[in-house]
Amino acid sequence: MNAFQINYRRPAWLLAFALSAFVAGCGSSDDGGGTAAAPPVVPPVVVDPVGAVCAGADCVPLGTAGNYVILAMSGVTNVPTSAITGNIGLASTATNMTGFSETLDASGAFSTSPQVTGKLYAFDYAAPTPADLTTATATDATAAFISADNKVLSVGDYTNVGAGNLTGLTLPAGVYEWSTGVAVDAAGTVTLAGSATDVWVFKISGGITMNPGATVTLTNGALPQNVFWRTAGVAALDTTANLKGIVLSGSSVTLASGATVDGRLLASSAVTLIANTVTRPAPPAP
Repeated sequence: MNAFQINYRRPAWLLAFALSAFVAGCGSSDDGGGTAAAPPVVPPVVVDPVGAVCAGADCVPLGTAGNYVILAMSGVTNVPTSAITGNIGLASTATNMTGFSETLDASGAFSTSPQVTGKLYAFDYAAPTPADLTTATATDATAAFISADNKVLSVGDYTNVGAGNLTGLTLPAGVYEWSTGVAVDAAGTVTLAGSATDVWVFKISGGITMNPGATVTLTNGALPQNVFWRTAGVAALDTTANLKGIVLSGSSVTLASGATVDGRLLASSAVTLIANTVTRPAPPAP
């Protein structure tokens, strides 16, 4: 297996003292004769770039790979404008991360982009980024692939379900395996029905094909961080397709225009984006 390899300093009030007959008061009055009240301070909205990860014995542990919504070995290319919520990590040089118009932080350890709510990391950025990316890819993502592969198949009808065509199926939680690729037809839906603690692990020998408008639907409280799509091949989402869950690709991940992901994309080679929305699983409500 290839190794996978983010006081107010209130403006100083210039209290004007009248020099004519009296000193002006500190209060304000409705007739405009007093000092205007200071505007309320609105703290900046801070979005957790990591989000939620699966917890429990049935999960595929991501380790530090879970710090990223997109993690790739060879490249992350983007045709603007995409909207990415979470961190992006690339175990290659920043020249292989294109289409984000990123700005390198003064620290040199990460960059930012108006298309990314989070940070972008490349292997040639300043420390500790290279070491962090090595751990995330070569160690933790690789371990996640192996963990998924080693999951014991659930008892019952969990092998080659639908002969690889998932269109119209409702799949309960469990560990599934296909000796082929899997696909969802154009405008079709596959439903994952289960609770917030249920876990799905899909072990796929081929690739994943989400045709135009295909959708993965979660019901009954199922969560995207608890769904793992372990594929040996390419995970390809066509126009306006929507996938939910964590993609662990032994190859690449490609998203066509308008495709969306609620989860994470971890690829052994490259991730290709074209005006997409990729959102890490939402963190628990405070």
